[in-house]
Amino acid sequence: MQKRRLGKSPLEVSAIGFGCMGISFGYGPAMERKDAIALLRGAYERGVTFFDTAEAYGPYANEELVGEALAPFRDQVVIATKFGFRFDENGKQVGSDSRPENIRRVAEAALGRLKTDHIDLLYQHRVDPDVPIEDVAGTVKELIQQGKVRHFGLSEAGVRTIRRAHAVQPVTALQSEYSLWFRRPETDVLPTLEELGIGFVPFSPLGRGFLTGKIDEKTSFAQDDFRNLVPRFTAEARRANQRFVDFLAEVAKQKNATPAQVSLAWLLAQKPWIVPIPGTTKPHRLEENLGAAEVVLTREDLQRIDEAAASIPVQGERYPEALEKRTGL
Repeated sequence: MQKRRLGKSPLEVSAIGFGCMGISFGYGPAMERKDAIALLRGAYERGVTFFDTAEAYGPYANEELVGEALAPFRDQVVIATKFGFRFDENGKQVGSDSRPENIRRVAEAALGRLKTDHIDLLYQHRVDPDVPIEDVAGTVKELIQQGKVRHFGLSEAGVRTIRRAHAVQPVTALQSEYSLWFRRPETDVLPTLEELGIGFVPFSPLGRGFLTGKIDEKTSFAQDDFRNLVPRFTAEARRANQRFVDFLAEVAKQKNATPAQVSLAWLLAQKPWIVPIPGTTKPHRLEENLGAAEVVLTREDLQRIDEAAASIPVQGERYPEALEKRTGL
């Protein structure tokens, strides 16, 4: 597996990481624990050194799982986790909380669940409109000085927030949605990251599974699958969006690859400091995703893909309206 540095930081990770959320949260029933551990350890054996989790995934269960799975080779991997939400007694998310005292509390709890003495990359999960970003960055800076955290990250933050945070504590990485299906970061976020030397970690790099070509208008999701709430995943939207997946399949056939591999290879080709984190619960999909690092897209390939993306507009928003309002501050 190739390695990449996140921006100008010294943090080096596998060119393709592993988004751990779906193992226990968000996309239907959680995996059996032993199968999940085997999957994560299999990813490491195949060269993955970058694993992404969060207290909110479960909540808490995902961090515990990741900690157990990666414990045997903790010093050979980079673990990213996140703070920034409040939960009720039933574990339901009930709002933002990036107050300094909560950041410190979450970091201590995460260290225990992850079975480690340091967090490699600690993200603010979403910008908290009630807490100045300078206070957030300053608190993480203290945790870095204490040796409990090594790098600071933001998720779904806008340009002004990134700049303000970076002035207090250098931001190593921004994690936001980015794929052939959602290209908004190209407008101002990517140029800002390049200017400041910040790495970019795209989540949902396969469009929550749609860009794999394995989902169509007839696909039904589990009752607790987040995609049931997403406007882009209504049957009508999926029917309209099938055109783009069909095009990807054509490109994939010519490259002796799969649509998922072409989608990930496209992201890797955008900037050398971009590290996508596809997730999966299936070993054969893990193999497929990692194979994307070997797919070479020529300048002509990239131009053709960009032209097709511009001519086939995506139908449906990526989030329900209430969630979309919490992003890009």
